[in-house]
Amino acid sequence: MARKKDEQAPKKVNNPDVVGLRAEILEQGITETLEVNYMPYAMSVIVSRAIPEIDGFKPSHRKILYTMYKMGLLTGGRTKSANIVGQTMRLNPHGDSAIYETLVRLSKGHEALLAPFVDSKGNFGKVYSRDMAYAASRYTEAKLAPICSELFRDIDQDVVDFVDNYDGTMKEPTLLPTTFPNVLVSANMGIAVGMASQICGFNLAEVCQTAIDYINDPLHNIMSTLLAPDFSTGGEIIYDPAEIEAIYKTGRGSFKLRARWRYIKKENIIEVYEIPYSTTVEAIMDKVAELIKQGRIKEINDMRDETDLNGLKLAIDLKRGVDPEKLMQKLFKMTPLMDSFSCNFNILIAGIPRVMGIAEILDEWTAWRIDCVRRRVYFELTKKKEKLHLLKGLKRILLDIDKAISIIRNTEVEAEVVPNLMIGFGIDELQAEFVADIKLRNINKEYILKRVEETETLEKDIADLEDLLQSRRRIKAVIIEELKNVMKKYGAPRRTGIVYADEVEHYSEEEHIEDYEVNIFLSREGYFKKITPLSLRMGGEQKYKENDSLLLSFEATNRDELLIFTDRQQCYKAKVSDFEDTKASALGTYLPSHLGMDAGENVVYMANARDYKGSLLFFFENGKAARVPVSAYETKANRRKLTGAYSDKSPLKAVIELTEDMEVAVYSTDGRAIIFNTALIAPKTTRTTQGVSIMALKARRKLKSARPLSATGIQNVSRYRVRNLPAAGALLREEDLEEKQMSLL
Repeated sequence: MARKKDEQAPKKVNNPDVVGLRAEILEQGITETLEVNYMPYAMSVIVSRAIPEIDGFKPSHRKILYTMYKMGLLTGGRTKSANIVGQTMRLNPHGDSAIYETLVRLSKGHEALLAPFVDSKGNFGKVYSRDMAYAASRYTEAKLAPICSELFRDIDQDVVDFVDNYDGTMKEPTLLPTTFPNVLVSANMGIAVGMASQICGFNLAEVCQTAIDYINDPLHNIMSTLLAPDFSTGGEIIYDPAEIEAIYKTGRGSFKLRARWRYIKKENIIEVYEIPYSTTVEAIMDKVAELIKQGRIKEINDMRDETDLNGLKLAIDLKRGVDPEKLMQKLFKMTPLMDSFSCNFNILIAGIPRVMGIAEILDEWTAWRIDCVRRRVYFELTKKKEKLHLLKGLKRILLDIDKAISIIRNTEVEAEVVPNLMIGFGIDELQAEFVADIKLRNINKEYILKRVEETETLEKDIADLEDLLQSRRRIKAVIIEELKNVMKKYGAPRRTGIVYADEVEHYSEEEHIEDYEVNIFLSREGYFKKITPLSLRMGGEQKYKENDSLLLSFEATNRDELLIFTDRQQCYKAKVSDFEDTKASALGTYLPSHLGMDAGENVVYMANARDYKGSLLFFFENGKAARVPVSAYETKANRRKLTGAYSDKSPLKAVIELTEDMEVAVYSTDGRAIIFNTALIAPKTTRTTQGVSIMALKARRKLKSARPLSATGIQNVSRYRVRNLPAAGALLREEDLEEKQMSLL
């Protein structure tokens, strides 16, 4: 069927320009597309939008604050936020809603910053509320907060570079000359392309003091003055020194924040009045409602948001008989009332993003601030030199004022006044212009003498400024003095409390764990089995890998906690309930993999913690034994790994659990044995204690093993029994060599 005219295939394009363009588009490779189209966009987001610079601001923050500064809002009254947004568009070519949202976050009313830069009036929302919307810009008012004087100090004295705005109609600063390390004070978050930045806030006074101490001593211990992050929403930080130290050194890591609360006994309610910076009231209430619906929280009658002008408040009505401490531990574990804050100190340095620790940030800030102070000093020096130059010209006129008047009076053309003065007194054009502009009433000796006397002061000032310009030590002293002033004027107490991790009690779900009796088996290769008595009676022979065999076995319950010791002097803690029930015919769970042990680390012993009562008796190859209470391995924090579980001075040969004193037999490599009562060994509170000598060993002889007397085949007990330690022991007789076979049941 013939096609209609308008349905015919398009004609072949013969235009060589069009054909070439089409071919160029079709042949463009993916790498070229990324380089030409994608990379400029990515770099623009990284450098010009999302990542803060050493002054602690992103470009959007800086443009708003500088606009407000130029509007005279540092010393004047407030103006409508809509005016500020409109003026900021001259620097920031974005929509008014994006600019206003940035202004809101900088405001005092929003409570997002420890040291807010905008003094606000009206409803600016709250950082801790997802649904509390801020009012429109036409209803709110704002001005710069007093602390902004530290952001713009000497900005008109060439302390920072200025560049053209986007349309070249005005200039804007590339950085603000902050007199304190604002990059560490203001919490900041940004998501760029392929990277992000998350900077937690720190207390202003602590940051200033740390900067002062660090400038004075580069080896200063930062953790001694910069205690921990601080947030505008308060709460409590769960302080783990290792975590904080890692963040301070690398710029990366995370820590936990939890809410603050109080119990009102009369009304039987809990009031939560501060929450973690990283969450919102609505997120907390939604999670609690979900848990109540699932039946996982049964202790709560009702939960209400009673936030008002006095601040945040969440009220939790409790059922009768509920322990508020245990309930809050449960809520901390299961809701955002305790949350993690991840740190990524990614900052632009000379246009290049760098993840830095606190010391590196202070180094960069100090170097940048030194440059700012030098530029200010150079600016002042130049101005004073120019003034001195003019006064030196005036000094020459002092020698003959009448001559100067005569030259000016006898000069017929105005344009020749300056050249004639230059010739008459041997001064340059600038000096001559200055002399020519002196008012007629000031052409007297007294006025000129007073002005000339300023030269001595100027010369002293210039010498001092030149010395300051060359002295790094003096410039640092200026920076330190500025930091002290900031700390004195604007320092405030910490808002976020500090609670040490080992003091925090965590919610235990033990009551949700089914309790029943089990039999525990551990092989020499580290395979673990948990078998119920019924399964054990019905099961067959225990199965092990080739060349593997039973190391120990004991009875326990499903709620018991295990202490697993390794040959690296480490102790791993695990719940019996963490393991699945198995059968005798199974190989079991390989503990090194299950517990995440180090490469080459092997299990040497496993004990039942049994409410952390009793003792463990460690026997070492050098003939010593250490008695350590099981309670030494108990921790308030839910730690799963303990280092320094026992002494590393000599290889471990045996471990015996003691619920009460008993008699044990100890063997040496030269065929000797001793029997003694464990009451002879006093317990030590330190896990790594070397213990006491129990066996007097000859050269090249070692302690071989140790067992409870009831587990040995020794018949002549009195031959080997000793009353005092250490003892050499007696040679084993043949009839005492036999070992009793231990039953697995």
